[in-house]
Amino acid sequence: MRKIIMLFVYVFCLSTQIKAQEKLNINIEKSTIKWIGEYTFHFGGHDGFISFKDGFFIKTNDVITGGEFVIDMNSITNTDIKNAEANKGLVNHLKDPDFFDVPKYPTAKLEITSVEYFENKKGRIHANMTIKGVTKPIKFNTEFNYEEKKMFARFKIDRRDWNVSYKSKFKNSAISDAIGFEVTIKL
Repeated sequence: MRKIIMLFVYVFCLSTQIKAQEKLNINIEKSTIKWIGEYTFHFGGHDGFISFKDGFFIKTNDVITGGEFVIDMNSITNTDIKNAEANKGLVNHLKDPDFFDVPKYPTAKLEITSVEYFENKKGRIHANMTIKGVTKPIKFNTEFNYEEKKMFARFKIDRRDWNVSYKSKFKNSAISDAIGFEVTIKL
């Protein structure tokens, strides 16, 4: 009898934990990733967008605790160059091996490993980011808007950590090692 009761308690606890965790798919059409690359020695640079291919959050007991996001590297665009030919040239260059080597690595990935909450709607995300087949831990602050089902974060990474190794031939137009991201995710 005792074994039956213990089995019942175990199954009940397990089913309660399963119900407390929920997978929330993101709306890839309404979610955005803006990238920002700046020059090292003067103001200016380039920016554009890149699209999510897929993604989801894990919600446990009414807060985000995890998630995984796949980025379509072929979707990279540039928004600051108005000349169509120059714009196309930059985008193609970003897909080359000295930048993101998109033919070999068509996707990038971010996997949330944990979330620390400072306040109800603000926190720090700890994640593993994979670019060009290299996975490194990152952390960044974020804001959650549960009413609008939205998350916003701004952060920078050092591109050299992921073997994004382009070096300009001209010192005056050298690009920063930092790549900035402004990410808005909507459910």
